[in-house]
Amino acid sequence: MNRHISSRRTIKRVLRAVLGAGAVLATVPALAAEPVTSDAAQVAEGEALYEALCAACHAPDANRIGPAHREVFGSRAGSVDGFSYTPALQSLDVVWDEETLDRWLAAPAAMAPGTSMGVSVPDPDRRRALIAFLRSLSVAGR
Repeated sequence: MNRHISSRRTIKRVLRAVLGAGAVLATVPALAAEPVTSDAAQVAEGEALYEALCAACHAPDANRIGPAHREVFGSRAGSVDGFSYTPALQSLDVVWDEETLDRWLAAPAAMAPGTSMGVSVPDPDRRRALIAFLRSLSVAGR
């Protein structure tokens, strides 16, 4: 009889463990709903967005229709050597950082009326990814 009781206790323990594990696992999808983005993943996403949205006019290391972007992070607006900026950008008194790049990418014409930059990025997650990529182009990710 003790053996029978012991078996029941074991079964109850196993059932509790299984049900407890099931309760924990049931919360995993809710946790997974929160996006977890590593810096490397965000930079990679930003690079893909850069290729899709920016590369027609910009390149990291060469002036095109728009100025080169290597070292743009932390630099003064309108300061890339060898590029002919619009008066709107020449008079813009900002240093490119997360905040100023976010404002710029959201609405370039609102930040610098008369700019020739015609592309905006309304989605804040996309802007963050692009900014992460631009930051990665600077020396040691300043």
